[in-house]
Amino acid sequence: MKKVHYEFGAQYFRDMEYGNDREWLLSNGIGGYSCSTILGGGNRVHHGYLVGSLEPPSERVLVFTRTKEQIQIGSKSYDLTSQAYITNPKTGHNYLKKFVFDGVPTYVYQIEDVEITKTICMEYERNTVVVCYEIKNGIDEAELNVVPLFNYKKDEWFNHPSTIGLEVQLDGDILKLKPKHNPNIQIQFYKSEGEYLDRRLIPSLMTSPNFVYEDNHYYKYERDNGKSGLDSHFTPYEVRIKLKPNETKKFYFKCTIEELDNKDGFEIVKEFKTRLEKLLDIAGYEEELAQKLVLSADNFISQRKSTNLKTILAGFPWFADWGRDTMIAFNGITLATKRYDDAREVLESFAMYVKNGLIPNLFSEHVGDLAYNTVDGSLWYFYAVDMYLKHTNDYEFVREKLYHHLEDIIQAYKNGTDFAIRMDTDGLIIAGDGTCQLTWMDAMIGDWVVTPRNGKPVEVNALWYNALCVMEKLSLHFKKDSTEYIALSDKVRKSFREKFWNEKNHCLYDVIDASNEEIRCNQIWAVSLPYRMMSQEQEKQIVQIVYKKLYNVYGLRTLSPDDPKFVKEYIGSHYDRDASYHMGTTWAFPIGGFITAYCKVNNYSKEAISTAEEMCLIFLQHLNDGCINGIAEIFDGDIANKGKGCFNQAWSVGEVLRAYTEDVLPHKN
Repeated sequence: MKKVHYEFGAQYFRDMEYGNDREWLLSNGIGGYSCSTILGGGNRVHHGYLVGSLEPPSERVLVFTRTKEQIQIGSKSYDLTSQAYITNPKTGHNYLKKFVFDGVPTYVYQIEDVEITKTICMEYERNTVVVCYEIKNGIDEAELNVVPLFNYKKDEWFNHPSTIGLEVQLDGDILKLKPKHNPNIQIQFYKSEGEYLDRRLIPSLMTSPNFVYEDNHYYKYERDNGKSGLDSHFTPYEVRIKLKPNETKKFYFKCTIEELDNKDGFEIVKEFKTRLEKLLDIAGYEEELAQKLVLSADNFISQRKSTNLKTILAGFPWFADWGRDTMIAFNGITLATKRYDDAREVLESFAMYVKNGLIPNLFSEHVGDLAYNTVDGSLWYFYAVDMYLKHTNDYEFVREKLYHHLEDIIQAYKNGTDFAIRMDTDGLIIAGDGTCQLTWMDAMIGDWVVTPRNGKPVEVNALWYNALCVMEKLSLHFKKDSTEYIALSDKVRKSFREKFWNEKNHCLYDVIDASNEEIRCNQIWAVSLPYRMMSQEQEKQIVQIVYKKLYNVYGLRTLSPDDPKFVKEYIGSHYDRDASYHMGTTWAFPIGGFITAYCKVNNYSKEAISTAEEMCLIFLQHLNDGCINGIAEIFDGDIANKGKGCFNQAWSVGEVLRAYTEDVLPHKN
């Protein structure tokens, strides 16, 4: 598919841990997803071929884990299962000839003179997945046995055989499974070829601890993060396909929690790839990195049932849509990809839930339980609206659907709103009382606020100034009185320059009204945002300090390594990870702001653009690691060479794509 093609050969399959570090992801545009490793087994609790969304894009449940294959050639049997167990891991990946990801994942096995090609694909906007096979048999008769693994659980839960609770009914070529925990849905599994064998009655060729359950799957990723790492799945039937000598056979399986239709599995794969090709054509980029990130961005755009509009999911495999994340990712995910209709829907979707001047920080699984604990989300919303207008000039939409919400937000921040968010007498925004986290550095452990930022955070006030400038521009365009916004923005700019400048370190304080001089990455947005407050020389010094202290190849550190509180590694229990989350850990998404700021202060010189391009293109290496064609949420603070946290994060992808297409490509040559 143009330049979006990844291929991994046998050198990646020689070691299970090394191979399992590379994962793939598909999403279906309604919150569901499919993911696994390039070896074909499970290494984290979220791995599964069909994780459906019952209340798009939320209430995700794993219903179809994967398929296991074994082939009998003459008198010899070969197990293609790749899975770690408590004892005796299965190493069927030794038969893998290659793994290919070209928008969908494909495994190619070679066993004697038999080649088996297996492709997994989701159906867009349906909780449906297909597994398509093409087998080129050799000179002997052969039999392929395929065991589908089923489950019913929240995607982050572990199951024991006693808790799976699936009732089974066989109806011709369709296997129906009814979850005891949710009788309102039905899992349907269809085979286009072969015969079902009841594993409860007939001895199976596929050896396992017992014939009906696959238990004690061991997930090293989960164990490393302080969890049990043990999971179980339900295997009531297997499918046997017979192959004649030199026969080529194509067939597929389909699993769904929707109404089962007659659409051919191979046609679903073709439709999925055709849709991705169209997205590339719409975006119009020829560069490899841009094309790859355009397709990566598609994973995050999802329908939200409660609004019947599009939203942006924060990351896979566990985040839904977060207001702050959506607005930061917005420019890259929807505008750089030229998906302007989707961009308009995202803005309208969040406008519907503005409350007391705040956009939702988090949509819960039930839309009535919205969380509004964010001081910056609403201010990032102004940035998103401004960038939407820059790309589309669609002022009529903004006037009709958004402008009155923007006015309400400004007034709420001026007069005071929830969570002690208010404008101080100096015009700057102050927020929080130390009992909750309102910025993106939001880790809390019990009552311990790990990174207390109550007071006047630097990026919040940079965003506040930008919001006022946006309102000044909009009010002039709509022929409304802009006097208030002009006067207030002047006051904010003056106060910001007086109070945030750290003369000792030649950079900006992270928080005013805090008793420390931590050098953090938040100051970069005071330079990268469109409306500037500092002098050119001050901006240049800010960028130089951030480059020296915080730049770390795949992102920016959250705290300078010189700080005694710096934590160099993100690892261990939930407590340990939260304690290090913003105390040095490298985050990918601030690299976008840094690249923009770096280009600005160097006047987009040829040398600066060359450096910025290198900073972007280095991500091509990361796209081959971790989640293939994705950018991770975070990396270690010391050596950023392995993605951690969410394996594919919207604002990571969005900000790299935005910076590459806005700051690098237009200024090359």
